[in-house]
Amino acid sequence: MPQAHRLDCEKEAADCRFIVQSEDESEAIELARNHMREVHGQEFTDDDLRHEHMETV
Repeated sequence: MPQAHRLDCEKEAADCRFIVQSEDESEAIELARNHMREVHGQEFTDDDLRHEHMETV
């Protein structure tokens, strides 16, 4: 079974229900980075997202 890379934004911001999930890690990171910048005004590096905020499911 393939693995997916996931960001559940509700864990980061209690009032946000945005979820990114993709089998393509680079796509998931790009979508998560764009969401965090555009919606929450926060900048994250790929490594920050990968190690601190994303999970593999």
